[in-house]
Amino acid sequence: MSDLTLKDKKLLLKLARSVIGGKLSGRDISLPDDISPVLKEKRGCFVTLHKKGMLRGCIGTIEPVQPLIECVAENAINAAFKDPRFPPLDKSEFSQVDIEISVLTVPEKLEYKDGNDLVSKLKPGIHGVILSKGWHRSTFLPQVWDQLPVAEIFLSHLCQKGGMPGDCWKDGSVTVQVYEAEYFGE
Repeated sequence: MSDLTLKDKKLLLKLARSVIGGKLSGRDISLPDDISPVLKEKRGCFVTLHKKGMLRGCIGTIEPVQPLIECVAENAINAAFKDPRFPPLDKSEFSQVDIEISVLTVPEKLEYKDGNDLVSKLKPGIHGVILSKGWHRSTFLPQVWDQLPVAEIFLSHLCQKGGMPGDCWKDGSVTVQVYEAEYFGE
């Protein structure tokens, strides 16, 4: 799926930890100059923080609007300090947080007739899913299938996350996009 090397992945994880640490200590961290071409490609990405195995922040950019290295730096800060579900990370928590990065493929619209057709076309553990209807929109990364392995439950939770009725996915009126992610962590 990707041509990220182990060196690229280590650099991105180190960068994410450095920019969060820099923000906590009031220092600006500059992006490295000598990077592989893949890190300069425009890619979507998410940065997820876990503390003792529990979600502590997750923010991302689905569409490929900026170079991957910038996407990771920006979303590391956002996951640590701007996820509205959590208070901003503080210094005392920083050493307890593990960082995971998800690099996304470009989302593609999934055509489907009804809920049964949608369920049959989804690939659990492979597809990240975006549901949208009007101004409501939500996504789950492919890793969320680990916690919600039943497609109907996965989709119901995704509808609710987006402020929609839990059965919004059943009638074929919701726009569905899918993407894949390469994810790696500390």
